[in-house]
Amino acid sequence: MQQEKLIQTANAWLAQDPDQETHDELASLIEQAKKGDNDALSTLEKRFATRLQFGTAGLRGPLMAGPSGMNRVLVSQTAAGLANYLNANYDQPSIVIGCDARKNSDVFARDTAEIMQAAGIRTLLLPAQLPTPVLAYAIRDLDTSAGVMVTASHNPPLDNGYKVYLGGKDAGAQIVPPADKDIAAAIDEVAANQSVNDIPRSEVYEQLDDSIVERYIAETIKQIKHPVQPLNYVYTAMHGVGCETLLRTIRAAGLDEPTLVEAQCTPDPTFPTVDFPNPEEPGALDLAIEAAEKVGAEFIIANDPDADRLAVAVPDEDGQWHSLHGNEIGCLLGWQAARRAETAGKKGTLACSMVSSPALAKVAAHYGLNSAETLTGFKWIGRAPELLYGYEEALGYLVDPEKVRDKDGISATLAFLDLIIKLKGCGQTLADHRREFAETFGAYASGQVSIRVTDLKQIGTLMQSFRAEPPKAIAGKDVVEFIDHEQTERKSNILVFQLEGGSRVIIRPSGTEPKVKMYLDAAAETVAQAKESVAALEAAMRDEATQRSA
Repeated sequence: MQQEKLIQTANAWLAQDPDQETHDELASLIEQAKKGDNDALSTLEKRFATRLQFGTAGLRGPLMAGPSGMNRVLVSQTAAGLANYLNANYDQPSIVIGCDARKNSDVFARDTAEIMQAAGIRTLLLPAQLPTPVLAYAIRDLDTSAGVMVTASHNPPLDNGYKVYLGGKDAGAQIVPPADKDIAAAIDEVAANQSVNDIPRSEVYEQLDDSIVERYIAETIKQIKHPVQPLNYVYTAMHGVGCETLLRTIRAAGLDEPTLVEAQCTPDPTFPTVDFPNPEEPGALDLAIEAAEKVGAEFIIANDPDADRLAVAVPDEDGQWHSLHGNEIGCLLGWQAARRAETAGKKGTLACSMVSSPALAKVAAHYGLNSAETLTGFKWIGRAPELLYGYEEALGYLVDPEKVRDKDGISATLAFLDLIIKLKGCGQTLADHRREFAETFGAYASGQVSIRVTDLKQIGTLMQSFRAEPPKAIAGKDVVEFIDHEQTERKSNILVFQLEGGSRVIIRPSGTEPKVKMYLDAAAETVAQAKESVAALEAAMRDEATQRSA
């Protein structure tokens, strides 16, 4: 973009930015660029070279001025485009809006509410900064046409995001094609032809009261099926919004309350005690482990900042704490769901994403249930037919599809606590239960390799390398089948390597972060052998990625 044109484009954006912080930031960049500051000019070029793309994950990106970041101009354009889409596709459309405690989440939620209401859409705003599952519940409970949740989940502190759900025939699930492309086109139309200053606004939207949370809690405590047993455990909210809602739910269920990681249980958008507010990241549970050791806890539970994920950590025989892999939690909760279905005489489907463990299909077959392996994301899992339960290895679990059609870390916590009290009532431990799973369904282990990049072009280069020259063997095991899902009916950028002996490697770009993810699964006669196979796969894939990236 020529410098004069770039400055003109930046000034046009500046003229419609109502946020003082991003307005001043952009104004300073423009002034420095005009004076010949090459760094400022380069920054402006990057900010205006691309637009933060609206897709099946909605929006997610860094908080900063310009079309490539999350800010009030971009959010207002998005809200206006979404409003036009809803008015074009729904009779008497309605929407419910929620937000977490990240920086500007409440501002973006109010902007959206004002623009929706002025567009003639019945608009309801959640009463406080609340977990994503409460928003997902509200769409179904209130029977709205759509929902918006302002959150960047477990992304770095300076990110924010914008998740869109549809009601009606979509049953409160996140958007999928072609709706995502149609909404994106409507947003682009607004951005190209209308100043944010001219988008009508109204403050007469409906502010919901706490009864929506009370109804969510009343449904969630139904996850407790067994007589209460004493519990000694630790909980962290990872500086997010999960703590209050989870504690209210635990109290309503009559369960023992956890010891809190006090430093992480009050919402804080700076996430001061963690590098990444993601319970999967190394070190994220250090404070929780410290608290658990002080009180002699049996286990740790953690939610991510918007409380739609659940992590569990347990001590081994030597007292060393380790996190359970999402596949293990997912299969244990799937086993619980299958048993509940059997007791109730229900039939239906256990679903997981294709990058999650094949063990869930074994559980479904054992109980005469259907199994489904979907594309990644709960937008697909939540749409599985006759869904009884769904999960994804990245710590997401959908334990109550009648209540929500998205992952729900609060409900999953209650389901996990019910599993623990059931085991206690039978004189069993979680370790006993994990051994029983392996004896019943086979021994499985999972791992993951993430290749983080600084240049997004590296992702395409690495994927193309594996696509054009797939390895013939990995960790000494022959590749017996290679599947490129860009060439199948799934039409997705996912590569699958099936190995001799039942192991597999799946490679795909992350949908939310600048990295390539490699999912590793192994089956063996014992869990120890499966873990050894996964460790060998991890080492082999790191070496392979390093060589191909050189």
